[in-house]
Amino acid sequence: MDADRLRSDVDSWPTGRLLSVAARVVEGRFDRFLAGLDLTHAGLITLHHLVSGPRSQRELAQLCRVTDQTMSRTIERLSRTGHVERTLDPKDRRRTTVTISAKGEEALTVARHEERRSEQLLGAVDDYDHFRHQLITLITLADTE
Repeated sequence: MDADRLRSDVDSWPTGRLLSVAARVVEGRFDRFLAGLDLTHAGLITLHHLVSGPRSQRELAQLCRVTDQTMSRTIERLSRTGHVERTLDPKDRRRTTVTISAKGEEALTVARHEERRSEQLLGAVDDYDHFRHQLITLITLADTE
């Protein structure tokens, strides 16, 4: 489909569909980059929350807005690839503490750089900072209802 016909079709879509498709396109592009770091998007989000220090699996699940079971799989993969380390909590040996590893910190730094570079390359948004602020507002308001 040529660009004009595509634009005409997309122009008629409801906003929710626009947001959904835009998210899939951007995330798909970034997921391909992350695969080269042996990371997933879920793993990247988890690493982001570990930069401030070790956390329990339950804390990570809450921060990442996923179930404990989903977080367990994410942590297992991150551990297998060397991005995190798991240790028993000395205060409660039934609890596991997750810490970002040096490999995880390096991957997070590279991914954040690429994410910023990709955002600039998109070039489709006239005022990126304003657009980002609007998305944050939308998510924050929609999540509190």
